[in-house]
Amino acid sequence: MLRVAGSLVTNQVRAYDLLRMFGRDGHPTPLGQAFIEYGRIAKTLHLLALVDPVDGSYQRRMNRRLTVQESRHRLGRKICHGHRGQIRQAYREGQEDQLAALGLVLNAVVLWNTRYLDAIVESLRGSGQPVRDEAVARLSPLGHAHLNCLGRYAFTTQPPAELRPLRDPNARDGEDNGEF
Repeated sequence: MLRVAGSLVTNQVRAYDLLRMFGRDGHPTPLGQAFIEYGRIAKTLHLLALVDPVDGSYQRRMNRRLTVQESRHRLGRKICHGHRGQIRQAYREGQEDQLAALGLVLNAVVLWNTRYLDAIVESLRGSGQPVRDEAVARLSPLGHAHLNCLGRYAFTTQPPAELRPLRDPNARDGEDNGEF
């Protein structure tokens, strides 16, 4: 198994040829069966940790990861709302283009949110309010309640030099002039 991995890493064997060596006529070869059994070890350890937790930390980590993935999927569905998040291109290149564009927009939203979350934390700390590092570590840039995915958008070639002013949390709705 190490030789197979080494051959793949050093480009001595193509991945396509390797997959052909793993199975013949719809049945796994002995090498393919070895990789199947090796993969089952990790699955078995995972299931045992979920079913019989020693201290529950593994389950908490799994739930945290699932929550992050679900948040990312919700953001992606909100951005790709036109066809209810479905990939509608009939050809592979079109699907890849549509997924790449969605990934680019998702990354841009996460970057935007991260910059503003950082500005908010720095503003709170600068005003003397205590902000715990544990609380900051739990912030997620995947929030999207503030996004407007409908309407027209104007893009400039130069990004703004500084962030827009932060919204006053004490102002009632409609009094903040639409600021973040």
